[in-house]
Amino acid sequence: MASFTIEVTRLALKCVSAFSPEAAGRLAFRLFSVTPSRKPSNAKEKAALASAEPVMARARHVTLSFAGGWVMARHFEGRAEHGASKRVLLVHGWGSRSDYLAPMIEGLTLDGAEVVALDWPGHGASPGRTLTMPEAVRAIDAAWRHFGGFDVSVGHSFGGASLACAAGGLVCDVPSHRAKRMVLIGAPSEMTWLFKGFGKLFRLSPKAQAAFEGMVVRLSGRRLEEFDAARVLAGVAVPVLVVHAEDDKEVSADHARRYAAAGANVDLHWANGLGHRRIVSAGPVIERINAFIHAEDRKAAA
Repeated sequence: MASFTIEVTRLALKCVSAFSPEAAGRLAFRLFSVTPSRKPSNAKEKAALASAEPVMARARHVTLSFAGGWVMARHFEGRAEHGASKRVLLVHGWGSRSDYLAPMIEGLTLDGAEVVALDWPGHGASPGRTLTMPEAVRAIDAAWRHFGGFDVSVGHSFGGASLACAAGGLVCDVPSHRAKRMVLIGAPSEMTWLFKGFGKLFRLSPKAQAAFEGMVVRLSGRRLEEFDAARVLAGVAVPVLVVHAEDDKEVSADHARRYAAAGANVDLHWANGLGHRRIVSAGPVIERINAFIHAEDRKAAA
């Protein structure tokens, strides 16, 4: 049975749609873009934030501006001597924040990487209450312009898809930004399933659904179907590591398989048993990412 909130929202959208499907589609997109509360929802999340404090305290805070807003980035210097440092752009998923990536930040910096961790709009230390894929791509562009590019980009969930969309130049007025290596963790491979699922959940009429999806064109200059991250990877000539768990209940493992089928440049690593969230803090996953990041340098030094 649907919750009271969902039932009320369905009724509201139905009433608006009776007068204007276009208005109902715009309202649906607004609801779709609202970000979750930043407050930890349980004791486990509070403990994770507390344990992250010593790591996050080492960061230099950087404000990054883009058209329509700004985001907060945390800049961490590498803590090991492995020759020239790799600069890594690290981005979290929907409803998360960079603090929850503290174990990965620690692991990457201990292995010599310089890490820039973004908080998306409406998340963590960044302002706002909404987030869209075009805004995420603009935030990536702001980081690229400020730091002068990245050797590696690492993204979890929505963050991984955003990095792929940025690499493909899918927002028309933002240049393509692709790192020399990319890591996508538990990331969706295309956006259509999210929009269709949202429309089905709230029982949008066909005309309202079309207006809902049409907002993507208005904001990015491209149709929803073009936001296909797996298709982007098929066209980028850089090594990509895809890390996913077959028991991921939020982003189906089929998305990882779509990525793997994109081309020989994509290496799929199964991290089964870690689900969607624990995967970003698991030691073996961090070790695998470090090995991928430094593979060429350490091969040359051997």
